[in-house]
Amino acid sequence: MIPLFSVDQIRKIDKRAIEELGFNSLILMENASINIYKNIIEKYNLSAPDTIIGIICGRGNNGGDGFAVARHFANNGFIVKVLYLYDSSKFSNDALHNFQLIANKEHYSRNILLKKYQKENDISFLNDSSVVIDAMLGSGFSGELKEPYKKIISSINKRNITRIAVDVPTGLNADTGNGDIIFNADLTITLGEMKKGLFFGDGYLYSGEVIKGDIGISNHLYDYLEVNDYLIEPEDIVFNLPQKRKDLHKYSAGKVLSIAGSSKYPGAALLTAFSALKSGAGASVLAFPFSAKEMLNTTYPELVLELYNDENKGCLIPTNIEQLDSRINWADCIGLGPGLGRDDRTVEAIELLLKKHQGKKYVIDADAIFALSQIGYKKINLKKSVITPHYGEFSQLINISLDELKKDIFFWGKDFVKKTECQLVLKGPRTIIFTPGGEAFINSTGNLGMAKFGTGDVLTGLVLGFIPQFEDIENALITSVYLHSLTGDLLKEKFTEYGFTATQMIETFPESIIFLRNSFA
Repeated sequence: MIPLFSVDQIRKIDKRAIEELGFNSLILMENASINIYKNIIEKYNLSAPDTIIGIICGRGNNGGDGFAVARHFANNGFIVKVLYLYDSSKFSNDALHNFQLIANKEHYSRNILLKKYQKENDISFLNDSSVVIDAMLGSGFSGELKEPYKKIISSINKRNITRIAVDVPTGLNADTGNGDIIFNADLTITLGEMKKGLFFGDGYLYSGEVIKGDIGISNHLYDYLEVNDYLIEPEDIVFNLPQKRKDLHKYSAGKVLSIAGSSKYPGAALLTAFSALKSGAGASVLAFPFSAKEMLNTTYPELVLELYNDENKGCLIPTNIEQLDSRINWADCIGLGPGLGRDDRTVEAIELLLKKHQGKKYVIDADAIFALSQIGYKKINLKKSVITPHYGEFSQLINISLDELKKDIFFWGKDFVKKTECQLVLKGPRTIIFTPGGEAFINSTGNLGMAKFGTGDVLTGLVLGFIPQFEDIENALITSVYLHSLTGDLLKEKFTEYGFTATQMIETFPESIIFLRNSFA
């Protein structure tokens, strides 16, 4: 796991290094700027004087980093153009020091040019730059972005250039992962330690590749901070896969029941139930309406069908719950929701099921999440449940707008699991797992090709199948989410982000495990 920190935590470590351990703040800025310079050169294989470097500097220490980076580029023969946004009288002390160094250098060097921003047209000063470095605000930003930042960012984002952010892209809140107008970085070199807001929400969309910049203090200083948020690494999966015992049999490998599908959506049920088998569960049973059985067209003979009498309604109805009692009691875990539909009788049946069999482990997805939003999730004991909504479903479930949710995803996710004691798998461009213990795990795999029908049903099945195989439900969720998206990444390499389907994800899933094992062999 890669630990992720809040802005306040990073500031506390910086303050401690300076005030208690005797580090000079200018030395830390110099260390950071040298590291930033080296990372950019190595990443893009830049050579002088062919490349013109543009740097936009604010008045705080992020701007100071930018002035220092400009000096290193200029010292190494690059043409450097620095657009600074305020009078030097408004600079922080360290920013002023580095500004004066580079201003003095401008007097005797032809390869460095400085310009103070005064009007919108001044952005054209950077027109011939092939690389533009954002050193405007960094991690200190919160609230609403003001001018001149909005105009500058809007202009730079439209250009076909390489964009690099120092510490945090300007306009992004490094705690909430949210912003209105954000510098669209190809690369973010974040200083000290990883900030959580770079890896989800708008942070994921606008930070590009994120690497850690060294400021010259020991990483052990961060060991004293409480960490609750993490980025998932492949090591977390390959070394935690459940070991199959020699005396294993099909029922001890995991008995799972999918209550899924209807006459409208039969395919979702098959995807979920068969994915559970592909994850290694020993027995997967699909409960499905008798009247719609001809619509299944199953090519999965390994599945067992539990057909219930739906009275020709084509969907789950309240009387079916009693019919399914024995199977519900038999199952180690129950997948509920994919393709069930939103008929009022189905909502009633889901409420009856969750109240009657509240001691069971559930993976609640799709139409069952809709049912929870209609019933009111506070009326249901969700303590042993996993809920797997996408953003829209989750905002409806907790009765807030989608915009409000996106402003602080971590707050709403942690608040929900604290109240319900369930596990939350919040699906998005970067899926986040929230646990009742207050931890959050951000997935690091996946691509846009997964944004299509059926991929969520596959994830539900994988979670359903893995839960009985793990002693720790959190490891089951981390494994399911990571491998699900890694499968999408392997398929993208073969078929592009346009050309693969949920069915192919099921078929390819074992290859993801082989890929990981081979990577660490």
